[in-house]
Order: sequence, then structure tokens, then C-alpha cells
Amino acid sequence: MSKIAIEGVRRSFGSVEAVRDITLHINEGELFTLLGPSGCGKTTLLRMIAGFEALDRGQIRIGSQRIDTLPPHRRNIGLVFQHYAIFPNLTVAGNIGYGLKARRLASAEIARRVDETLPLVRLEGYGERWPHQLSGGQLQRVAIARALVTRPDVLLLDEPLSNLDARLRMDMRGEISELQQRLNITTVYVTHDQEEALAISHRIAVMREGKIEQLGSAQDIYRNPANLFVAQFMGTSNVLAGIVGARQGSSGRVMIGACELMVEGLKAREGDVVSICVRPEALSVVRAGNAGAAQQPCLQATVKKTEFVGAITRVDVELPGGIAIKIATLDDPRAGLAPGDVVLLAYDPARLSVFPSTP
Repeated sequence: MSKIAIEGVRRSFGSVEAVRDITLHINEGELFTLLGPSGCGKTTLLRMIAGFEALDRGQIRIGSQRIDTLPPHRRNIGLVFQHYAIFPNLTVAGNIGYGLKARRLASAEIARRVDETLPLVRLEGYGERWPHQLSGGQLQRVAIARALVTRPDVLLLDEPLSNLDARLRMDMRGEISELQQRLNITTVYVTHDQEEALAISHRIAVMREGKIEQLGSAQDIYRNPANLFVAQFMGTSNVLAGIVGARQGSSGRVMIGACELMVEGLKAREGDVVSICVRPEALSVVRAGNAGAAQQPCLQATVKKTEFVGAITRVDVELPGGIAIKIATLDDPRAGLAPGDVVLLAYDPARLSVFPSTP
């Protein structure tokens, strides 16, 4: 069993609480991501699992075994770091088999395991090559193979793609996800990249200042953020200040300047000052004068700027009263939006998130 149980762990560096009383359970075979901005504690928590940071409080178990009292080399954990730490004086096979050699396995056994591992990371036939002959993506595969060849119970990856260019990052995250599912190995993945986390994770823990702000599936965290921090951190979001107006059954009205937004399931009370978050893709453009075609409530807006970026077009619009909003639409040559156009923005009241305004 390779479930990970993290119980009430804490780690401080002087007066800085890097990890603050976190309790977390990671399922066997799960790809679990720790996501957050720099300094939020995600790498410290990963290093505590690996054994490179001591716990001030709490305990960590893999399966039924408590591991926080064990040295790193006795935890049977595979590690892949941001800097691959590939030995330039060893071949690909030598790098992959280095950990096995340190464990004093027989040469024939090392060679057999390396030969078994190379195909897993699409490096068949690369065993005798040298690191300087490899691309960045191939070096990353060597680092992953070196972590897997020891047959670990758990795989830990700390910002493994941050040194790759954007296209290669997309390719490699797909490979890591496919490999993890094929091997069914419990994996903890650390990143600050929201898109990366959304693309590969079974579950995500969004962290800030040493604590978990929200834990859930990628879809739930993106669509139903627990608070304003998560809503703003997880992709682009328009954040508008508003005042709650009269309710209509399960829905409510929020006044944004001179505009009125309908919000489904609004829990705030009439007169409350709130922040309302609207994703750019949650707004769709309806031509002014064609309001009858819209099946949803609409806002009138004036186009200020358009930016064509291929598959989507980003549009900056302005509501009455000068309130700026960003929207995103799929590329449509027939749309022909231009600065000065007056449009209607249709929206689904169930896709708006409302939070108490911060002081």
C-alpha cells in the first residue's frame, strides 16, 4: 500500500512558518499536485515527505509505515527535481543505474533494470549516449527513469518542467501523466503553474502561506473556488466590487456600479459589500439589438480593445460607469469586433462566484 497520510505537520524557519499544521491524505495511485505561488510552502512539504526537511510537529506515513523518523534513503521514494542533476561523466544508462549501484546491486541486475526502464520513458537505444547529446526533454526523461528504476512506493516531482520551453512543457506533462497512469504509482507533484496542475492532476491542493486554501479536483477548484485568493490564482478572473440587492428565490442581484448581475445560489445578505468573480470565458458576446436571441441575462458593454491570439480572441470591454472587463471568445472571422462597438455580454448566473469583500 502506498497511500500517504500527512497528519498535523508543521515546519518553521526562525519566525517564518513555512508549513502550518497541514493534514492531508493522498490516495494510492493518485497524481496529487501541490500548487501555489513562490514561498507558499509546497516545496517544503514535499521535502518533508522526502526526508530532507525535519518536522517540528506531526507525522507522515506511507501505507502503515511511519516514515518521518526514517532517513531519506530508507523511505523508498523516487525523486525528480527542478534541476535534473544529471552526471555529465556518466552515460544515460550510468545515470539511470546510479542509485542501484549505490545500493550495491549486482551489475547484471542493474543492467536488466535499466533496460526495463528505458522504454518506459521512450529512451530505447539511448543507454550509451552522453548527456551532452540529449535534448532538454530527453534529459528530463533520464531524471524520471533514474527515479523509477529503484521501484519506489511513491514518486515526488518538484517543478520538473520549469526549465523547459513552453511547447516542450506541454509535451512532457502529457508524458508524465500517461506514465503515472500506466504505472499507477502514487505521485506528488509540485508546481506554481496553474495550467500544468489543471491538466494532469487527479486532485490539487492550492496553498498559501503554509496552509491549504482549497483541496479538490481540477474542475471543482477552477469552477467553484473556495475564496477570492483561489479564484484569482486559478487563471484569469474579473473581480468586481458590488453590493447585494434584493433576492429572487434562490438567486440574488448584485449591483456593480450602474449594472445589475444575477447570481444563482447567492448566500450574502441584502446590503452586503461583496467581490464578484467572472471568468472571461463565462461571458459570450451578443450583438446589441439582438437581445432577443440571448437565452441568458445580459450586460451592455463597449469594446475597447481586441487581441487575436489564434484559437481565441481576447477582448477588453467597458461597462457603463467605466468598469473594465476582460472576455475571451473562440476565434470567429464573422464576429469582426472592433473598438467602439456596443455589444451585449450574456452570462450564466450559476458561473459567477461571490465572496465577502476584503477590508
